[in-house]
Amino acid sequence: MAVARKHTPFASSKKAAASQIASHGIASFYTEGTNTASGDKFNTHELTAAHPTLPFGTRLRVTNVASGQSVTVRVNDRGPYVRGRVVDVSYAAAESLGMVGGGVAKVKLDVVH
Repeated sequence: MAVARKHTPFASSKKAAASQIASHGIASFYTEGTNTASGDKFNTHELTAAHPTLPFGTRLRVTNVASGQSVTVRVNDRGPYVRGRVVDVSYAAAESLGMVGGGVAKVKLDVVH
């Protein structure tokens, strides 16, 4: 019983963090661009992402629902600008998610910081 009480606050805070954003949707990736909306120089080899509303610098865990592969990215850009998509990730992140061949993947999003 003491163990359950000890872990309950942790479970609640994780659930609250995950509910801050839409937790499921379609992700795509992009490889071109010079500067991001945050002012960073775009680098396709970094683990970064574009999200429409999360603050720049937010760490976001993106999980490919089909494969279970996940990667943590840093939000430094705005987008995606295609209806129905919830996040655009860099090419490096797309490779980690195993979605380069298909171009898009159904994903789960979790804010980690």
